[in-house]
Amino acid sequence: MKAVFLGTRGSLASPGPETARYGGNTSCVAVQGVGGTVLVLDAGTGLRRLGALLSAPLPRVDLLLTHLHLDHIQGLGFFPALYDPEVEIHLWGPASATQCLRTRLTRYLSPPLFPVHLRDLPRPERLSFHDVVSSEEFSVGEFRVRTAFVCHPGPTVGYRIAADSASLAYLPDHEPALGVPNFPLAGDWTSGFALARGADLLVHDAQYTLEEYKDHVGWGHSAWEHAFAFAELVGAKQLVPFHHDPAHDDAFLDGLLARYSRERPGLPFSVTPATEGAVFEVG
Repeated sequence: MKAVFLGTRGSLASPGPETARYGGNTSCVAVQGVGGTVLVLDAGTGLRRLGALLSAPLPRVDLLLTHLHLDHIQGLGFFPALYDPEVEIHLWGPASATQCLRTRLTRYLSPPLFPVHLRDLPRPERLSFHDVVSSEEFSVGEFRVRTAFVCHPGPTVGYRIAADSASLAYLPDHEPALGVPNFPLAGDWTSGFALARGADLLVHDAQYTLEEYKDHVGWGHSAWEHAFAFAELVGAKQLVPFHHDPAHDDAFLDGLLARYSRERPGLPFSVTPATEGAVFEVG
């Protein structure tokens, strides 16, 4: 499979010359299989660019949403396929305790937050909504998808995507160190462990430095140290630090990578921070 990073920023889109290399668009990753299946992980502002990367229109698109915070769904209303009556769209994501996924998204895609109602889209019956629950497994084309609820405010799921012998774990908003003075504990006690165990590619929240994290405990995000420790715990082969803080420009992120490369030599996995436009061959 191939993973294409369309949006790598967390919390708020932050375009500008100072973020041009790592990217300013919010979370969106396209996963393409050798058989042509395409999954889209989250619908941040990077989603708008998906159509430009495809050689031909897709008959079906599956959007897998981790949660419904604004930075992960803001691109949905600007996704060209949403307005193409020939494209079948499947939206996967968590319900809340009181509302299904369809109801939650309908509240966003309606005035005053957005000018177009879901019901006013061309052939709205071609939209299918799937409430995702924890420890669920389903297939989309050639991909096998596994889910689990993870530690982040509000209903939030992580995804593991597998095809043949390749696997990708996607946990963009994740705070496994919450309430753990000496992170990590054993795997069975760690949020996201079963989902990410042995993944070829681990895309994981790394929004803060450890110094910044001390002022953001409980916000649902990880420090770089936590992402490294989690990757080592689960036995990932490659870590992609993701969900970069809006205040971390290219020079700052370069400095973080250099710092942790010096401080943690001999890691059992490779580290490549997410950059907008990057393509990873998985497996």
